[in-house]
Amino acid sequence: MPTHPVDIDMNEQEKYLQELLTKQAQGQLKPKDRYAIKPQDMPAQDAVKRRHAMSEVALGYTETQARLEAMRCLQCANAPCVEGCPVRIRIRDFIGEITKGQYDRALEIIKENSLLPAVCGRVCPQEVQCQERCTVGKKFKDVNMSVSIGRLERYAADLAHGGGQTPAVAPPTGKKVAVIGSGPGGIVVAADTRRAGHEVTLFEAFHKPGGVMVYGIPEFRLPKAIVQEEIDVLKKMGVKIVCNFIVGRTRTIEQLMKEDGFEAVYVGVGAGLPKFMGIEGEHLVGVYSANEYLTRANLMKAYEFGKGADTPIAVSKKVAVLGGGNVAMDAARMAVRLGAEKVYLVYRRSETEMPARIEEVRHAKEEGVIFCTLQNPKRILGNDAGQVVGMECLRYELGEPDESGRRRPVAIGGSEFVMNVDTVIVAIGNGANPLIQQTTPGLEFNQWGNIVVDENCRTSMKGVYAGGDIVLGTATVILAMGQGRIAAQAINTDLAK
Repeated sequence: MPTHPVDIDMNEQEKYLQELLTKQAQGQLKPKDRYAIKPQDMPAQDAVKRRHAMSEVALGYTETQARLEAMRCLQCANAPCVEGCPVRIRIRDFIGEITKGQYDRALEIIKENSLLPAVCGRVCPQEVQCQERCTVGKKFKDVNMSVSIGRLERYAADLAHGGGQTPAVAPPTGKKVAVIGSGPGGIVVAADTRRAGHEVTLFEAFHKPGGVMVYGIPEFRLPKAIVQEEIDVLKKMGVKIVCNFIVGRTRTIEQLMKEDGFEAVYVGVGAGLPKFMGIEGEHLVGVYSANEYLTRANLMKAYEFGKGADTPIAVSKKVAVLGGGNVAMDAARMAVRLGAEKVYLVYRRSETEMPARIEEVRHAKEEGVIFCTLQNPKRILGNDAGQVVGMECLRYELGEPDESGRRRPVAIGGSEFVMNVDTVIVAIGNGANPLIQQTTPGLEFNQWGNIVVDENCRTSMKGVYAGGDIVLGTATVILAMGQGRIAAQAINTDLAK
């Protein structure tokens, strides 16, 4: 059994770091020395105070913490972590630069493959991607003991504070590219095709660009100023951004190509159609999809009660959030900040099966969210005015594993009980909006309404490419970026012919 790292007094951290740096410089830093370094906890706001604040919860590493965490990396010759990264960042190399204090160089290495390191360092599920492959985590048989790659990526990105150089743009090619959707994939495609010298227009359905990073992920997890910095870089590069433009309504893809002169169109509209449970009472006042709830709060700042918010939102006392993913955690934690007295997270499996990130689950618990696992609603109850007054639930037990590999939840007969709530937020996933499918004959879709693409993100229509949630279903920021990079390369190749 490996020996686990031991705690070190905070006052001794700097001294300890210098000892490690000296050993490293002398070529005497052994794997056992690296294994002995304790994983660095991320400083965070006080759990009680942050219940009433929208500012970011995780505060980021200090320099000493970042270098100590980087020292935990074994610098493996085969770098297995890279295989877990959808955009293949040279993880070993950028972490090596952090150990040396070369933070600008670390960021340069990251940006070879990732345009959004400050975003990905905060919201990507590293524990099931790069950190899952980490040799250190495997040594301890615990992914939580892996090197904190995401936190180190965030550290390097935050030091730049938007001060990075604007990417160079090649001479004009005379070719026009339309990018539909300004989420992470769209931003990557816009940047990469603009760098090639094409005239690029980014179309966004909402009144602000940024996609899910703006309307879906709360400020306390991803500050919107970080996203705006990336949008500003696109503007400096010469990308034209058009908001309040719904492709399929304002203009169709066919019109963009045949009438507006776009030689290539990238579709990155995400999966914005919320799924519901199909149970009695979902029509009642007080039932929200997580999409609507978070969009009102994040994009339109509904939390600014009486301060001219763009949209109202009901003040709830007792809220039930249905689901166990990151979106459910975001909705529950937002409900806390919007003043709810009680927030229940209702999930039909056990906490072990929850797909949400471990850190988000921990933060939700710290903020007072009440976890009601192995429970699920049977129907939502309303009063004569059509407003939610409760939810009838069933208790569950876990049976044999299903196709997802998780144990299937099985309802316990006669276990019904009523949960007193006035608001229900459904966060059980999203599907593809059918608008593009309805207005784009000739574009191939699968049975779930997702666009079918080849390995280069080309669709069945010449000149049309797609990626992200509209192709993969529900994906992550970095998976969407990875597909965006592939699509941009295909666009640039095809337009060069």
